[in-house]
Amino acid sequence: MTPEQFLELARVLPEPLLLVSSDGQVLATNQPVADMLRLRRQQLRGRTLFELVTESTNDVVKYLQACSSSRAMVIGSLTLRKNDGQTLICRSQGAVIQPWSPESSALILLRLESRTLASSNFVLLNEKIDELAKEVQRRKQAEEALLKVNQELEIRVEERTIALQETLNELQLTQTQLIQAEKMSSLGQMVAGIAHEINNPVSFIHGNLHHAHKYTQDLLKLVQFYQQFFPNTPPEIQEYLEEIDLDFLIQDIIKLFQSMKVGTERIQEIVKSLRNFSRLDEAEIKQVNIHEGIDSTLMILKHRLQASHKYPEIKVIKKYSQLPNVTCYPGQLNQVFMNIIVNAIDALEASVVNSQWSEVNPQTTNNPQIKIKTEVIDEKWITVSITDNGLGVNEEVHSKLFDPFFTTKAVGKGTGLGLFISYQIIVETHKGQLSCFSVPGKGAEFVIRIPVS
Repeated sequence: MTPEQFLELARVLPEPLLLVSSDGQVLATNQPVADMLRLRRQQLRGRTLFELVTESTNDVVKYLQACSSSRAMVIGSLTLRKNDGQTLICRSQGAVIQPWSPESSALILLRLESRTLASSNFVLLNEKIDELAKEVQRRKQAEEALLKVNQELEIRVEERTIALQETLNELQLTQTQLIQAEKMSSLGQMVAGIAHEINNPVSFIHGNLHHAHKYTQDLLKLVQFYQQFFPNTPPEIQEYLEEIDLDFLIQDIIKLFQSMKVGTERIQEIVKSLRNFSRLDEAEIKQVNIHEGIDSTLMILKHRLQASHKYPEIKVIKKYSQLPNVTCYPGQLNQVFMNIIVNAIDALEASVVNSQWSEVNPQTTNNPQIKIKTEVIDEKWITVSITDNGLGVNEEVHSKLFDPFFTTKAVGKGTGLGLFISYQIIVETHKGQLSCFSVPGKGAEFVIRIPVS
């Protein structure tokens, strides 16, 4: 993404956004950033991120490096220097939109957010967590001292310690779930905003193509009438007709209008998928087509399914049955599809990176696949199964898959909450079942079983 493309995108978004390079150069900003700093956007040209914040250069560099090397959004904190001499503490969310290459440095999109009441509550939550952690530690020390006194007091202290530890774990889980929910909300808002802005001009173009085609046909018909009733045209006109090759033009212009019509219809399909995935206006329970949710999720993840210099293409095989509309929370169900399919993609990429693909699946070398199958069990239940042909998981990992904070991914690449939240959505919210079947070396299959109503 170039600074010009960034400005076109950022102009329609209300969030303060910056486009920076991995070495801290500010390439472009939008007006909300200038408003936060009480500056004009022209005054930000040529500046670096180090000049705009109070954090040390070393801290800023480390944060930018984390953003450059992570596939996920990296959350941090930046303190802005305002033009009036005051400072403003902001939470930052950084995501790489152009990875580093030998020819150019990475491009990082930074989203800033001033600490409001929600942030204050977030800070208070962190303080409570720290206080409880210290209390747990003090209780454990007291337990060691009171062991020498009597067994009854030891049991009391131990029970109290366990209760506090459970409370601490619950608060930590709530804290991380808030981050996850906010990330999904931010993604949904951005997707919905982009879809809306694209839909208006495309609808205008698509609606006018019919009229433009009709007008063109009328003009061409008029030219044919002239040729019929005035066959002896002046040499100048005859030369121009030969120059533009009128016969070819008449045939090709029909193809041009048809290709433009197909193109606008394709864009409208993409916009529909984007809006279907975000579903910001569908927080309540309702009847939906499950296949639309799966297809919109695959469209969002299309960039990760395509071949790159590092990974081969991941082929998606869809075997859809004739499903009835399902009464559910569509936005939450889309989040489940997203979590499971992303895990499948990560597993397939790990198979390639670890050079274990050909050893494990010699018949499918460089042919990673994800199979999505839907079935009707009976009039009350349906299933959705998502299968990959990666390395699979061993028994030890399998037993912990749905535990909160459990992850096999590297630090910074996974929170360990994706499958846990998916389990809550399917089992607790929708009263269904979520199961995983896997044999090491033979891939993994996740089966979602949910009631029709």
